[in-house]
Order: sequence, then structure tokens, then C-alpha cells
Amino acid sequence: MGTLPAAPCLLLLLAGAAGLCRARFSFPLRVSPPAAPGNGSASSLRQAPPGEVDGLALASEPGAAVSFLAMVENLQGDSGRGYYLEMLIGTPPQKLNILVDTGSSNFAVAGAPNPDVTSYFNTEESSTYKSQGTDVFVRYTQGSWTGVLGTDIITIPKGINGTYTINIATILESENFFLPGVKWHGILGLAYDALAKPSSSVETFFDSLVSQAKIPNVFSLQMCGAGMPVSGSGTNGGSLVMGGIESSLYKGDIWYTPIKEEWYYQVEILKLEVGGQNLNLDCREYNADKAIVDSGTTLLRLPQKVFNAVVEAIVSTSLIQAFSSGFWTGSQLACWDKTETPWSLFPKLSIYLRDENSSRSFRITILPQLYIQPILGIGQNLECYRFGISSSSSALVIGATVMEGFYVIFDRAQKRVGFAVSPCAEVGGSPVSEIEGPFTTADIASNCVATMTLHEPMLWIISYALMSLCGIILLVLIILLLLPPRCQHRFTDNDVVNDESSLVRHRWK
Repeated sequence: MGTLPAAPCLLLLLAGAAGLCRARFSFPLRVSPPAAPGNGSASSLRQAPPGEVDGLALASEPGAAVSFLAMVENLQGDSGRGYYLEMLIGTPPQKLNILVDTGSSNFAVAGAPNPDVTSYFNTEESSTYKSQGTDVFVRYTQGSWTGVLGTDIITIPKGINGTYTINIATILESENFFLPGVKWHGILGLAYDALAKPSSSVETFFDSLVSQAKIPNVFSLQMCGAGMPVSGSGTNGGSLVMGGIESSLYKGDIWYTPIKEEWYYQVEILKLEVGGQNLNLDCREYNADKAIVDSGTTLLRLPQKVFNAVVEAIVSTSLIQAFSSGFWTGSQLACWDKTETPWSLFPKLSIYLRDENSSRSFRITILPQLYIQPILGIGQNLECYRFGISSSSSALVIGATVMEGFYVIFDRAQKRVGFAVSPCAEVGGSPVSEIEGPFTTADIASNCVATMTLHEPMLWIISYALMSLCGIILLVLIILLLLPPRCQHRFTDNDVVNDESSLVRHRWK
């Protein structure tokens, strides 16, 4: 275990943490959770140069139907409250900000006044809105909502040119979905139709855009909040490029990993390293029960066993000798003097993903500037930070904590997710993310993903089948109870039951 340098002791471990410095006060963490809920070398080592990515143009003429340059910096937000896109809905158009979420599949907007949103979509004022009369209920890791499915036209001012007819759910009731301080009024689910509610027959927003605008089935995402307060002004930049890849949004090569299943953007994690040291867990632990890329999740979320191993490794390799357990669980903050930063005290964190060539892998690495996240200042002298990693009971989720370091390409046409270093992932002029590879996978299992994965739609089908079976059995029992006793046998004097033939043998008295 390392020791702190001889500089003055400035670390404040909140809530009485034991260690080198004594805590001066207790400060519980109060940050709005995310609303939703949520790769290797390329086939050749060198990615195709700009303009030649698998036949898809990387940029278009300024006057064309698709101008990727026009989509640069079309997002605003931060990792604490999410990144949102401005959209015009209905006739006449109503302007709303829509959260970009790659971990769900419904396009939904506030359809009634809500104390936590500043605007909502009034269907009665849109002459092009058509209700389908279908109720929709969606539950996320954080929050849920109930609404009604309909259709209307949309325009994206900094997106694809034109107007398109889209399935849209108007949210009439919600619980812990719209949160105080959020600047968005709806959610844009960009995952596959397998997750769409009430059924996969609902065409998703991006599928409609691909079909109507005739754009390639690929979009890419850059979120520029590295090193910025996660509960700040919410005006950090970002880009959602629909239909391709914008070459100015990344540096170096794009590394691709296959999409294992088309519901979430499920990928295959091979191993994790902390400070260059392998956690040495079975690779299936990282993928239990899935590993996904989700812009709607604030943190890097890890299965409990993996999370415990990561925390233990960080503690043993960092220059912090002792930390309050509340910091690791997300309930407390740690504070330093504003003249100091804590990032030099913590190790790098690397995630290895399987390459398109299954015998190779690559790793994406985030520096502490991405997972030790500034929250707010205390007075004029202190800056407080939170731990940008949390435990999960259902998945490993590559959320905004990691995604803010990269330009991420969701190439649905070729069933792969790509990562490249983002130019905006810098703090103080220094990069806070890295990509390296290829590496051999000879020492790793050929498949780290469970072969039998019960997706959410399948779980619903099984649930309904079991409910139907129970209903049938109950109905049969009720009918039997109501039948008249005419079929019952009446005993006569000739009927004899003895202890040799009876099922109650040895119980006669």
C-alpha cells in the first residue's frame, strides 16, 4: 500500500472516516440519480481512413439531407442528469428537450403538467397527433412512467433534415422519472425493438428514421463532461450523429466489439484491470447477467462480486490508506482543498472487450478524472467528489462515467459497437481516456456470455403463460366444486373396506 506524499494533509474523509486525516464534518451524498433505469481492434488493425468506413460516408455536403457537421454539439447536459437533444414535435411545433438513452427503446415525452418539468407536449394543440389508444407502462432502474401511445411528426433542428412520423408515448403519470433540476422533458430510447413497450411491434424512433430518411443504420455519440461537476449547470456539450460517423469527434482508430444480442447493446467483457493489475475473476462474472453500453446510466455499474474486487484493488493500489465505506457505496463524499486534486492518488481502470476477431481483444482505459467525479464546492476552499462506480444486481453497465471518455459508435447494420478516444475527454489539457490493442485471448474462455439468456420479452411471455396455466387450473377446480353430487358413489352393505386393501392401512382403530 502506498503512502501519501509529504504535502500537507488535505483529504477530508466525510462522516468520520478513519485514515490519515480526521473528518471535520459529515456530508451525505445527494445527487440526482440517472433517469433511465442502461470495441478491440477493428477487423484490421488500422481503421479505414475518414470517408471510407465500410462504404458509409463520414461527412456530407453542408446542403445535403444528412450533414454530420450540423449535428456536432447538438447535445447539452452532464453525466449526473443526462444528455439531451432539442426536438420539435407536432403541428405547430412544440420545442422539447429529449434525454438520449441507449438503454431503452421507447420515445416518450411529458404529456401533462409535472412539477419537475418546465414544458410538456400538449397533444390537443397538435393537428397532426393521432392517438393509438394503447396504454404504455415502462419501468427503468430508476423510475417509471405510464402513458398513451400515439404518432406525430418530429423535426430535429440540429439533426437529420426533414420531418418524420414517429411513434410517441405521452407520459401522463410518472414516479421518480422526472427529477428536480432536470432540463429535459422526455426520453429517446435508442436500443432495439425487443425492449419496446407494450410490445416489440412498436417501431422504434431510430428504426423509423432509418426507414423514412434513408440513412444508414448507425449512430454515434460523444458526451463531453469529463472532469466537470456532475451536478453542475447541465450545459456541457455533446454530439448525437445520426446515420454515420463524424471524423472530427474522435482521435486515432475506432476499435469494434460485436453486439452479442440485439436488445440492449450487449457486449462481451473479458477482464478488468485496476492500476494494470488483473482482477483474476472468471470472465463470466463480468457478464452476469449481461454487459451493456447505456448512455442513460450515470455511473459505471458492476456486478456485486466485481464491484467488491474493484474497490479492494483501488484501495490497495491507491495512495489513500483508509476511506470511509460510505464513499465507495455512494452515500458520502470526500473533499479536498481546491488547490489540490485527488486524481493523482488513484489508479487507472481498464476494461477489456472482445474484438471482432474473437482471438483478439482491446482495452478501453479511464483515468481517475472520469470515476472520481467533482460534485460541488463547500465554501471557497473545498471541492467534493463522489465515486463514479456502483454495484449492480442485474448487469455490468458501461454508463456515462466511461462513455464520457470516448466517441461511441452504435453500428447496428454490422452488429457492433465501436470506441475511439474523444478529443473532448481532457482535463487540464491532458487526455483522461486511452485505447490499446490488440491483445491475445488465448488465456480467456471462448465465450464469457451465458448461452441461455432470458431477455425481458421472454420473461414476460413465461410469466403470462404461467398465469394462464394457473387460471385454467383454478377454473377447473371451481367447476368441480360446483358440480352436483349426483355422480358420487353410495355405499351399500356389500361394500367392504378392510385393512389389507385400504390406503389407510395401520390407521384403523
